[in-house]
Amino acid sequence: EIICCPMDKADLKYDKKAQTLTCKKCKYVYPIIDGIPDLRPPYMIEADKSK
Repeated sequence: EIICCPMDKADLKYDKKAQTLTCKKCKYVYPIIDGIPDLRPPYMIEADKSK
């Protein structure tokens, strides 16, 4: 695999219909936005929302 979960380095499962990548270990779901995976850890996404 080229892309892995940034939190635990596990493989990611691609869901073409939902446009997401899901970690096989921690089960966190990363969105794919305009064809680009958003692999920021959850705490970074929450920090952006609070701005």
